[in-house]
Amino acid sequence: MQSPSALATAAMQRDGLALCALAVLVAGVFGDEFSVLRSPQSVVFRDGSWPIPGERIPDVAALSMGFSIEEDLSWPGLAVGDLFHRPRATVLVTVKGVDKLMLPKNGISYPIENAVPFSLDSVANAIHTLFSEETPVVLQLAPSEERVYMVGKANSVFEDLSVTLRQLRNRLFQDNSILSSLPLNSLSRNNEVDLLFLSELQVLHDISSLLSRHKHLAKDHSPDLYSLELAGLEEIGKRYGEDSQQFKDASQILVDSLQKFADEMYNLYGGNAVVEVVTVKTFNTPFVRKTRSILQTSPAKTDNPFNLGYPYNYNYAVIFNIILWIMIGLALAVIVISYNLWNMDPGYDSIIYRMTNQKIRMD
Repeated sequence: MQSPSALATAAMQRDGLALCALAVLVAGVFGDEFSVLRSPQSVVFRDGSWPIPGERIPDVAALSMGFSIEEDLSWPGLAVGDLFHRPRATVLVTVKGVDKLMLPKNGISYPIENAVPFSLDSVANAIHTLFSEETPVVLQLAPSEERVYMVGKANSVFEDLSVTLRQLRNRLFQDNSILSSLPLNSLSRNNEVDLLFLSELQVLHDISSLLSRHKHLAKDHSPDLYSLELAGLEEIGKRYGEDSQQFKDASQILVDSLQKFADEMYNLYGGNAVVEVVTVKTFNTPFVRKTRSILQTSPAKTDNPFNLGYPYNYNYAVIFNIILWIMIGLALAVIVISYNLWNMDPGYDSIIYRMTNQKIRMD
């Protein structure tokens, strides 16, 4: 017969094996990761393996910056931080072609559930709407697709930033490029795929370098937003294979560059910036940006057979209460004024009649 201590030890071992099996299962099902490299004390990310839905990543960025979202987020990874001290910048780097990078252990990582394409357009619109007079820095860039979006001071700060593939290639072969200090190992300067990967690392270096020349922008009261999408590692995996030495060397170079970029951006904002990395093997559905052609005809109006009401905005209750109480206040004011005017004694309450009466007596 086993002793109670032995039974307890066996039970703890079974629980530990169960937790390990659950962790392996979660890692297998949710291979993609959402990692936080640097964050200020006012933004609290909890340690845990809670999966985050891919479509809610923009909501996490919005909440960490202190903005409200339309739908509540029931994700325990983000705790309620200091409401009066929000970060001055949020940097989100999306790496395509790999589900996990060997990032430093001081960061926090969460598995991604349902990795669908996303964008930070809603966060950028909120910043542009609330801080339009202060002209914050908003930069959204995908070098491999030549897609760039700048708002506010970003147009002047990053006017020399290379955004097209030809500009990126020419930038790599300048004297002060990263090729002079970066160990290429098995990568080649003569391969277009390798040059695409290296040009994206050059963009990371140039962003922090150009921002360091305008440090006053990192000290203003308007929050800044940086959203970068890197696809060079994915192209290297397609060209050489994920088991090749080129892919392994590129992954290690990318990890070192991301950590250096995170430290530089964090220090430029005085330790008040959130730097996040999303690693996605492949998106479940392609990301299609809505565009409109000049030849597009207006869609036909669809009938509403059930006579359903249209969905109202979440600000409806606020606007309704403002209008309601203003109308009630005006109605009460009209009633009170009318009552006082109706019961006014012209001989005592009106200065006009009083002055006229004295003038008649004097005459």
